[in-house]
Amino acid sequence: MSIPLSSRPASGAPDAALSAMIRAAVHDAGGWLPFDRFMHLALYAPGLGYYAHGSRKLGRLPQDGSDFVTAPELSPLFGQTLAVQVAEALQATGTDEVWEFGAGSGALAEQVLDGLQQQGVALRRYTIVDVSGSLRARQQQRLARFGGIVQWADALPEQMRGVVLGNEVLDAMPVQLLHRVAGVWHERGVACTADGQWIWEDRPTALRPPLDVPGDHDYLTEIHPQGEAFIATLAQHLQQGAAFFIDYGFGEREYYHPQRDGGTLMCHQGHRADDNPLLAVGDKDITAHVNFTGVAVAAQQAGLEILGYTSQGWFLLNLGLAQRMEASDLPTRTMAQKLLMEHEMGELFKVIGLCKGEPWAAQGFAGGDRLRML
Repeated sequence: MSIPLSSRPASGAPDAALSAMIRAAVHDAGGWLPFDRFMHLALYAPGLGYYAHGSRKLGRLPQDGSDFVTAPELSPLFGQTLAVQVAEALQATGTDEVWEFGAGSGALAEQVLDGLQQQGVALRRYTIVDVSGSLRARQQQRLARFGGIVQWADALPEQMRGVVLGNEVLDAMPVQLLHRVAGVWHERGVACTADGQWIWEDRPTALRPPLDVPGDHDYLTEIHPQGEAFIATLAQHLQQGAAFFIDYGFGEREYYHPQRDGGTLMCHQGHRADDNPLLAVGDKDITAHVNFTGVAVAAQQAGLEILGYTSQGWFLLNLGLAQRMEASDLPTRTMAQKLLMEHEMGELFKVIGLCKGEPWAAQGFAGGDRLRML
């Protein structure tokens, strides 16, 4: 089912080389590409996708050429506070290595490494796993002062031990789109018109959201098989250690609430948000909120234990952010406040802690428990 012209969002012409690659993929797939495959190419196509070319992604203002800001870019207190949890987890699991996925500009790695040094933690290695070559070059420059402690990897080793960090990683993993129309579920994909414009096209599917969505109204949402498969794969490789993922999202019941009928898919470019991934393909970020229930279920099924689940605000307060703010100057306190405020990052962003081995009472989850919301 193609979306009627009156309902189609305006489509744009993406970069020529990326457009040709995606068009070939659409052709090879019979004229219709599932959205998760389209999203993967738009973000990660070698040398062409958003995360694979050299544009600046992260920064505080559009004037610096960036598209969005993350917590480590807002305040160094974010990573320094997170380092308290990392140090505890290293000790609790008897490990001496940190693994960070999707390290962006390297700001979080720098802050965590500084925080661990301030605590006197003897870290053997800090390994960054990042698919973006352009971001890796910036990370290497930023983290050069830490010497050989920092290393980079393209893939997971067969066995790994340590503490895993992922800040705004799960939201960038490709999702499948499901669209209920007149009571019938479809998978939403992408097709291409004769003049090269991307359009939505829905096809009937046996796929369903993990929860029944009450009502008979039209309903657009996402499912996250790739993100959940990543958690399962991580569990297979992690022999001993812990993992902390920080991202915006909800538990399953809130994620698939009947009133959330437009889904959560969102794009970011020049610090502006829009909901049309068919525009400016390759030049902007594409994300979806995280279903943390799906993350927790995938983790438990793969043999991981749940350490806790709470809001970012509570997590950072539990780890002493308020005390760090009191000891900081006014500009630093002002920016760090955004990490806590409900209308900024404090409530929408959540933190889930996982471990392989015996769980412990992790400090970051001492207050503000949200496990009942998974």
